[in-house]
Amino acid sequence: MAVPRTLVVATKNPGKAREFAKSFASSGITIHTLLDYPNAQQVNETGTTFEENARLKADHFAHVLQLPVLADDSGLMVDALHGQPGIRSARFAGDHNDAANNAKLLVEMGGMPEEQRGATFHSTLVMAWPDRPADDLVVVGETRGQILTVPRGDNQFGYDPLFFYPPKQKSFAEMSPDEKNEISHRGLALKKLAIVWPDWWQKEEAK
Repeated sequence: MAVPRTLVVATKNPGKAREFAKSFASSGITIHTLLDYPNAQQVNETGTTFEENARLKADHFAHVLQLPVLADDSGLMVDALHGQPGIRSARFAGDHNDAANNAKLLVEMGGMPEEQRGATFHSTLVMAWPDRPADDLVVVGETRGQILTVPRGDNQFGYDPLFFYPPKQKSFAEMSPDEKNEISHRGLALKKLAIVWPDWWQKEEAK
């Protein structure tokens, strides 16, 4: 099937959209997001893992839009909370409310000492071709850090103001976009994707 060299990133989050667009800036591929398709039927994220949810989104929108789609399912896994909020990171305190999510996390971890505040940011990326779920391309990235007791920094989004990265002695929200992308979970996953997606795309395009 011949398709335009367009890739749809399955997000309405402007912060995520900027990160993905930068990664594909020199690829010659036009990047769209779900904001460009406001009438596209949405999908329920009913999976129990990051990969299941990323596959659900990628396969669904690839079918609906008949375009290649890149979907991301990311989350914060806090050691002391037994991996929570995990796949519910965006909805930890409701529906995609960053301030409420951060406030709830601070309450949940109130009084915990530094040595018990370890956490992992996880990202699973799935690239899907229309109506070929068996061909999905999957990569994963993770970054270890700690949860701060107060937010730090004004950049980025989500839990970034509370996620402290010891090697740089900064929170994600204190980093520039380029600095964060070098070490972030999504940035690491995108680096892995950059190695494998061109061959994958060529094979899918030739089918």
